[in-house]
Amino acid sequence: MNIRLTLALVGATAFLGACATVPTGPAVQAMPGSGKSFEAFQRDAAECQQWAQAAIGGPNAAQYANDRAAAGAVASSAVGAGTGAILGTPSNYGGQGAAIGAGVGLLFGAINAANASSAASWQMQRQYDGAYLQCMYAHGNQVPMRVSARGTQPMAPAGPGMYPPPNTPPPYPPPGTPPPYPPPGTPPPYPPPGTPPP
Repeated sequence: MNIRLTLALVGATAFLGACATVPTGPAVQAMPGSGKSFEAFQRDAAECQQWAQAAIGGPNAAQYANDRAAAGAVASSAVGAGTGAILGTPSNYGGQGAAIGAGVGLLFGAINAANASSAASWQMQRQYDGAYLQCMYAHGNQVPMRVSARGTQPMAPAGPGMYPPPNTPPPYPPPGTPPPYPPPGTPPPYPPPGTPPP
């Protein structure tokens, strides 16, 4: 098989097999706002889908990612063909080595291109969904929100080997036991001035 034909097939296969896709709709759900008719909600949804599409760059937003993925696959094939030709030349199998190297380069280049395109598609869908939800919220519709726990969680009572929470007042002594510290307003237990040392 001709090396040029092999490289052309490699490039076409990589380009067709690893294409990033532009989102055609949201992957999140919004609900009509209170008191909003379904027809008004549908108008809002259509307008917000157009706005989200424009926010990610329009219908050709994936072109850069696809071009980059195809170039990477072709470059991998070329490197594989060159490596195969170099390794096959000492044994007079340079042409076959180039073809095998191009095939291996295509395999790894296509895998890399598919991963890069998948990541680009995911990122575009995420951006599209964010723009869509912002628009729907601005039109007064209900959108999903992240919920966080507020307030303090009840704490389990301290048991043996457990420490009390910070800033917990010391426990009171049992009735009839003198307090371990003097009551407020008590003068310090220092000797009066002028007392000789013991």
